[in-house]
Amino acid sequence: MADYNANHTQFFKTKPDVEVPIKEILNLVYNAMDEKGYNPVNQIVGYIMSGDPTYITSHKGARSMIMKVERDELVEELLTEYIKNKSWER
Repeated sequence: MADYNANHTQFFKTKPDVEVPIKEILNLVYNAMDEKGYNPVNQIVGYIMSGDPTYITSHKGARSMIMKVERDELVEELLTEYIKNKSWER
């Protein structure tokens, strides 16, 4: 029989959330929105501007995934990728 001691704190360990790169989250959200027939760009912009998660479908867990990322981090990722892939050289 295990000893019970009210003076000690019990610990419960859970598996840590696996960090998914923001690129992968955006890709998942984009594809889920497209599959459901939504305009992914318009919907993602709506979410970023308003913070209202109902702009994002729950299809394939897209809504819960995008809510794990701060909106400013989404903007930073999108802008970084745009700048990286856009040639502004004359």
